[in-house]
Formats: sequence, C-alpha cells, structure tokens
Amino acid sequence: MTGSTVRVFLVDDHEVERRGLADLLSEEPGIEVIGEAATARGAMARVPVLMPDVVLLDVQLPDGDGVHVCRDLKQQAPEVACLIVTTFDDDRALFDAVLAGASGYVVNRIGGPELVDAIRVVAAGGSTLDPHAADRVMERLRRDASPPDDPLANLTPVERRVLTLVGRGLTNGEIAGELLLTEQTIKNNVSSILTKLRLERRVQAAVLAARLGIC
Repeated sequence: MTGSTVRVFLVDDHEVERRGLADLLSEEPGIEVIGEAATARGAMARVPVLMPDVVLLDVQLPDGDGVHVCRDLKQQAPEVACLIVTTFDDDRALFDAVLAGASGYVVNRIGGPELVDAIRVVAAGGSTLDPHAADRVMERLRRDASPPDDPLANLTPVERRVLTLVGRGLTNGEIAGELLLTEQTIKNNVSSILTKLRLERRVQAAVLAARLGIC
C-alpha cells in the first residue's frame, strides 16, 4: 500500500454497479479507486500497469470470468490481492476462486461496511470469505479429499501456531505481534507451511486450518 491508502481497481461489466462501488469506496478514508474495467481483457491490460493493492472482480464478465482473471493476474503480479464479488452463490466458482489464489470471495448482498472491511483485510495480506462461502469450501474439500491421519505432521510447533493464526485471518504483522517474532520470520514460516502442505496460496492454508478445526 502507498502509505495508509489502499489502492483499488474495479472489474465489473455492469456500469451502474461499478459506479456504485466506486462511489461507496470514494467516501471511505484511506481507500482510493485508481481504475476500472468492464471486461477481462481490460483488466489484464490495466491492472499489471497500475499495480493496485486490491482488485475487486465480478465472477461473470462478457469475455471471460473473474476466476480466470484472478489466476492470470496472480501469475503476473502475485502481490496484488484479488477479492471476488458476485451476486451468485456458485459453489464451483467459489472453489475455483480459492484455487486460483483469490484472497476472498463475498456475495454483493453484504453491506458496505463489511465489503470495506474485506478490502482492508486482503490489502493487509489477510484472507476473508463470506461465512456461508467458507462453509461450502470446507464441505467441498471434505468431499474431494480425505486428509491423512496427521496432515500437519511435518510442521514445526511454530509453523502449527502460525497456521492457526492464518486460519483466524490474521496478517503477518498481527501474527508477529501475537508470537513476539519478526514479521520476516512469520513470512518465512508461511512460505514453509505452503511448501510442506503443497499449497499455493495463503487463503488455501486458511481454509485447511478451518477444516482441521485448529483455528
């Protein structure tokens, strides 16, 4: 982030909804909307240039979908956080969004304050899911894979504690304060956790922690 300002880019093919989001966010201190796109192509052309902190992505776009845009953006600019916003309770899209590296997934019936909170959380390096969405992701994971007796067997005690706090949605800085360690140490532990658990994204670790009931 630039100082304390969260720079946001909006991707939604409905102009009225996009403008409504822009107006909502422009009234929030510390949040700046730096660009908009109505298509997947437009997002892929502008986001890597502008490098916002957070991209709000509609799932359904006229030339693609937000999940694929998220996956492509994370390959080009992994530091950009993607927050999927949709009117649809689509379990497949939700699951695919997590695997694509989205930092959060919310349905747009949530209130403005909750959406703003979600933006701030993912901008700070955390992850957020609508509570009902998180339940569905965990159920899908339970159906698709049977975990080993102890999937965390290779983690150190510190890594287990870090994973627990990641599952609670804490940022690296907050975890560092909780464990009295440096933020770089926490970052290293998170990277090690992802490698050992064969995960790609922090939000996947958070979902796993919730599924295992350790957070």
